[in-house]
Amino acid sequence: MRTTAIVALAAALTAVPAAAPASGTPDSAGVRVWVTTPDRAELMHERPRVTFGKQRSAHPTIVVDPGRRFQEVDGFGASITDSSAALLASLPPATRADTMRKLFDPKTGIGVSFLRQPVGSSDFTAAKEHYTYDDVPAGQTDFALRHFSIRHDEAKVLPLLREAKRLNPRLKVMATPWSPPAWMKTNDSLVGGQLKDDPRIYDAYARYLVKFVQAYARAGVPVDFLSVQNEPQNRKPDAYPGTDMPVAQQVEVIEALGPKLAQASPRTKILGFDHNWATHPNDGTAEADYPYQVLRSEAAKWVAGTAYHCYYGDPSAQTALHTAFPDKGIWFTECSGSRSATDPPAKVFSDTLRWHARNVVLGTTRNWARSAVNWNIALDSTGGPHLGGCGTCTGLVTVRPDGSVVTDAEYYTIGHLSKFVKPGARRIGSTSFGTTGWNGQIMDAAFRNRDGSTALVVHNQHDDPRSFAVELGDRTFEYTLPGGALATFTWTTQHRSRLDQVPLTGASASPDGAAAIDDDASTRWSNGAAQAPGQFLQVDLGRREDFRRVAVDSGGNLGDYARDWELSVSDDGTSWRSIASGAGAGQLTTINLRRTTARYLRITSTGSAGNWWSIADFRLYN
Repeated sequence: MRTTAIVALAAALTAVPAAAPASGTPDSAGVRVWVTTPDRAELMHERPRVTFGKQRSAHPTIVVDPGRRFQEVDGFGASITDSSAALLASLPPATRADTMRKLFDPKTGIGVSFLRQPVGSSDFTAAKEHYTYDDVPAGQTDFALRHFSIRHDEAKVLPLLREAKRLNPRLKVMATPWSPPAWMKTNDSLVGGQLKDDPRIYDAYARYLVKFVQAYARAGVPVDFLSVQNEPQNRKPDAYPGTDMPVAQQVEVIEALGPKLAQASPRTKILGFDHNWATHPNDGTAEADYPYQVLRSEAAKWVAGTAYHCYYGDPSAQTALHTAFPDKGIWFTECSGSRSATDPPAKVFSDTLRWHARNVVLGTTRNWARSAVNWNIALDSTGGPHLGGCGTCTGLVTVRPDGSVVTDAEYYTIGHLSKFVKPGARRIGSTSFGTTGWNGQIMDAAFRNRDGSTALVVHNQHDDPRSFAVELGDRTFEYTLPGGALATFTWTTQHRSRLDQVPLTGASASPDGAAAIDDDASTRWSNGAAQAPGQFLQVDLGRREDFRRVAVDSGGNLGDYARDWELSVSDDGTSWRSIASGAGAGQLTTINLRRTTARYLRITSTGSAGNWWSIADFRLYN
């Protein structure tokens, strides 16, 4: 992780220990609702249930579409770093057991389901010196790995990992090294430097990683995912283990590791890169397309996908990579909040909740991430212990000097996912109007669990309360969230629409209407003037398509719906026939038709209003 980048992120502690959340099991009697507010008045508080009805809503409408299926979920969580382990192990047994239940128990806690574990030392270590599992005196080597041992982890880290897996048997574990042993590196140090460019070193490092995976499995903690270097472009780690690993070296390591790992631990998947969404200026720009190069290389056959961090860039980088390599997965594996020395805890909690809700909870998952993982699961009130690196980081929980444990904002942001979205779930279609930066709108992501239940996670980006609707099939409910609030809605009812959305791949729209057909309701086409008769948006599907429904969604731009409209179609873009007309009554206009076949569609304003006319999403169904 990068200290200079992380200081910009906010985090804070709750004032009092939070009660264990209620069970997340959905109930067919209605929609269950859990809410966390930035002022901490509600902390994963279960509110009264709501029910789906047949009414149409004038509010911005989240259309949940189980027929549109995206990535499978592996889990959500953090890291039991050496620092976290030391703090949790130091707690009185009853307090430690209660804290572990709050973190990992799916029923009485938030059910953390993914842990990313350092292979050796990171900046968050309680030890006096940094370490790996095969340290030898300076000037010596150990190609036979005779000195390899995970004895350090057997004291505190592994007992906690075993307890976590007992509490949540579906927990997945990823492992990541911050540095190979110093004797493998050009500077004979864990801090900085590169691997020696020597086939014997690549082979030794690959065997080192395999021995770690095997040792952890024998210790009762099988490793599900493995990357070969944390933040390989971070060339100047701040007094903590780190390695400058160019693409060519990562490829060499993976090619040496792949066949060995496949034989020794077939369950363990290799993830490439494990760094930021974009190249940080301090890291240079020579390999700005690092993950692309890895996935284009010969080593790609051993790589399941790519891991990302939050400290530079934005989550859209994940979708860009997925588009280029759709058969490779995306995992989001690190993001830490940061406390300010001057901001009061209430502000830090509020800022963290909002930033992480937009970027980690929803930004990553809406951009193909199979995991969303924070950094430390536990730190003390000073953001430590740490040895170099970040001095302002926060965890999911904080251990105070008096031995009490309090929950941070990240406990709730991760909890709104991990408690309700189980490993094996799939993200499904849902219209979302917010952006990862900030646009004051409602942002969301929906998931279908393997048991058939649905979880919809919604964030109100605005400071003021915002009302919205949720539509599933022909049923709808309305809800109002406080400013900045994060909520999870769960249900088991199956109101599946009889129609499927028609992909608009290759379509175009005029005038300047690309934003209306990009399958992204956070962007919009607008006429840029008060509504008047004759204004129109025309869509060329590029081919004749069958459809039975047209949805004209004005999204979160309140009042920007056509007051009166006419829908026309054409086969040649010249001769038009009108097939429907009506009056708009809210943000989402749904036009049901007899089966229609056409290449061109034109929606025309036939009325007047002071509002602009905006279309955030234009959709066809068949």
